[in-house]
Amino acid sequence: MKVAFRCAMALLIAVLATGCSSFKHKKQMNSFNDAYTTGDFDRALLAVSFKTAEGKAVDSEAHLLDLLHQGELYRMAGRYQEAADTYDLAEEGMKYLDTESLLEQSAEGFMAVMVNDSERDYEALMSEAILVNTYKALSFLAVANNEYARIEFKRADDRTRRSVEFFGKEIAEQREALEEEAQNQQSNAALVSDSLSNNQLQDAVEKNYGASQQWSVLSEFMVPASTYMNGLYSLANASSNSDFEQAASSLKRVAAMKDDSLVLQKDAELAMALASGEQSVTDLGPQVWVVYENGLGPVLEESRFDVPLLLFHGNQQAPAYFGIALPKYSDRAFIPGGLSVSSRTGEVVETERISDMGSVIRTEMKARFPGVLARAVSSAVIKAIIQNEASEQFGVWGQLGAAALTIATTQADLRGWQALPNHWQAARIDRPEDGQLLLSDAAGNALGTLAIPEQPFTLVYVKRPTTTSPASVVVLDLQGGNPAFVEQLPKPAQLTAAP
Repeated sequence: MKVAFRCAMALLIAVLATGCSSFKHKKQMNSFNDAYTTGDFDRALLAVSFKTAEGKAVDSEAHLLDLLHQGELYRMAGRYQEAADTYDLAEEGMKYLDTESLLEQSAEGFMAVMVNDSERDYEALMSEAILVNTYKALSFLAVANNEYARIEFKRADDRTRRSVEFFGKEIAEQREALEEEAQNQQSNAALVSDSLSNNQLQDAVEKNYGASQQWSVLSEFMVPASTYMNGLYSLANASSNSDFEQAASSLKRVAAMKDDSLVLQKDAELAMALASGEQSVTDLGPQVWVVYENGLGPVLEESRFDVPLLLFHGNQQAPAYFGIALPKYSDRAFIPGGLSVSSRTGEVVETERISDMGSVIRTEMKARFPGVLARAVSSAVIKAIIQNEASEQFGVWGQLGAAALTIATTQADLRGWQALPNHWQAARIDRPEDGQLLLSDAAGNALGTLAIPEQPFTLVYVKRPTTTSPASVVVLDLQGGNPAFVEQLPKPAQLTAAP
């Protein structure tokens, strides 16, 4: 009776905790998105702010998701040092991606199993970590700190290279831990292991959730936009054929991921021509790249359904249906069409899509899904056992109470970085002699004219979440020799007056 009572009390406390935290997160993200989608960065920043006691260090793991949102808001507002500092803190909170093994994460495992994954500190995706390094690199370029920009681009590239190894290690450690515990045939781990290998459970997951092998994913894991910008940076800062070859390697990888993109193919060809000596930088003339982050990135929704778990009844295993909740990505809106980039001499280029965030995230989710499913099944097994104990100890009322608490705590972790784009677009144009480039949207409406400095390689980085928000536009020297300038286009007055 004591065991059942303690379990019931633990679940009661857990359901109160998970209810409060889920409601708080949902309310916070609603406030953030209401402000973010209209370009009110100050109000959006307020929604993701938190207080730290005076003299205390920021708990970067507990506040990781807030820090990710803050960092990108600072960058979009042109507050580059604050962006870099905040992203540094966020990277501290993601140290588990580099150093922590699965076994070292066990401290949070109890709450994840007893309640759900949302009770753990937020754990960033590897793709989010790669973008943190990329956004830090752009922030350092903006303040003409080329040394630090180079470091961050290299870190993004290193994370990409090590990602496959990381996913494999994560899955292997989890499988090893489960198999070791499962050697005790009466342990919960044995029930979890048997349930996961049960064909009926796999069929139920595939029917209600979809087969992971059918997801629209990339052929290899990378964040193409990050690899692309790393390639552009390497090209702009190359001082030897081997440097150009390194740039060509990055640009060719991205072009291979999307072989119908003319801009990606041409950039890869340019890097290869520079590496081979067929093209010289002096004859090339000043180049301007426009990279456009368009729309709102994917968000998580809950998929909740029953699965058969193999539980002990006496000395026999028998299937019993219990509910699990899994996170599922859903795409959000983006702005139709691309950007038109034109000079006064009549040269016009259009941006074209080079990568979308949905494919990147689903590629990573496919690699991590076995762990997500294992935790969901572990939680369901524990709660099913508690229900059985409550029923035996307290009869029908105990069973009903435990079932109600189980339903309330069976939730998917729906947290995510919601300042990421739906997709990226890109274009390249020769810098006009007068340095003036006009940006227009797909409907032909002028967003504004940019003055491009006299420098060999320029990156115009544009981010626009919705048509009701202005575009954050920063003009960067890819060689890091000159500070950037940032504008909001169209101007707020123009945006308000637009029909």
